[in-house]
Amino acid sequence: MRFIDEVKITIQSGNGGDGAVSFRREKHVPFGGPNGGDGGAGGNVYFEADENMNTLVNFRGQKVFRAEDGEKGAGGEKNGKYGEDIYLKVPIGTLIRDANTQVILADLTEHGQKVLLADGGRGGLGNVNFKSSTNQAPKFAQKGDPGVSLEVELELKLLADIALIGMPNAGKSTLISVVSAARPKIADYPFTTLEPNLGVVKMEDKSYVIADIPGLIEDASEGKGLGIKFLKHIERTKAFVHLVDVSWCLEEYEAFDQYVVVRTELEKYNAELAQKREIICLTKIDAMTEEEIQKFQSFFEEQLDKKVVPLSSVSGRNVDLVKQLMLKAIYE
Repeated sequence: MRFIDEVKITIQSGNGGDGAVSFRREKHVPFGGPNGGDGGAGGNVYFEADENMNTLVNFRGQKVFRAEDGEKGAGGEKNGKYGEDIYLKVPIGTLIRDANTQVILADLTEHGQKVLLADGGRGGLGNVNFKSSTNQAPKFAQKGDPGVSLEVELELKLLADIALIGMPNAGKSTLISVVSAARPKIADYPFTTLEPNLGVVKMEDKSYVIADIPGLIEDASEGKGLGIKFLKHIERTKAFVHLVDVSWCLEEYEAFDQYVVVRTELEKYNAELAQKREIICLTKIDAMTEEEIQKFQSFFEEQLDKKVVPLSSVSGRNVDLVKQLMLKAIYE
């Protein structure tokens, strides 16, 4: 299924039904007492977060979603049926904006969370409601109120605890396939991952969600490469695992430059991202000697004044350690 994380749709609540003008029909009484019933209210439009959905693909084809109109009232004081509500299910993490004002209308972050965004029109009163001592036979009723039409933008921001970030081909897809049941496409060329992948890591009595974010390149925050299309998905995460491919680097600074490029793009996109916890891993170390690994690790730790983890998703080296570090970053 294709991943779709932004759509624009129109929602329309139902119109209220008109009230009825009606009179009792009795022999020798041209106009008996009024008995026109009320019109039914129009249906409402709700949005509901559903943990079983992970894309907005259901909104790709249909662009207008309309609730049912209320029925008109009828004689015999019969009220019209209320219009049926519609519930539009969206993935957890969906942000809903007014397309014209860009005002945020809802942020659905929990399974089952519902929000009413378009009230149905009120049903009109039938003429039975307007009988008075001075008007025993009112020949009028209320019209039903029209429904509400609203153009909205739906934007999905993945709800993950940990984001795997790094340059293209840094080993993110391989790591998520090793630590979770996710099975992303893996190949030895840049931009293998063209859409985010989610995986659940289970450890003892706890679990957490990680997101494999497509590779970032220089000027990604300005739209280059896969650009800001995926940067937004890391805003809600609690921490990053920053993967740096050192397998092709002859000098330590070449690997470090990759790290700096990604960090710079994160900060340019949203300065608050720089405050999140970060686990740094040097990946694809299988073909390197221990001396070379130590050289790169020491250089990074000297530059950043923090521990760095050599990691091999293929051999499993330090995979369990990284899983523990991710758990610690979330729960401590």
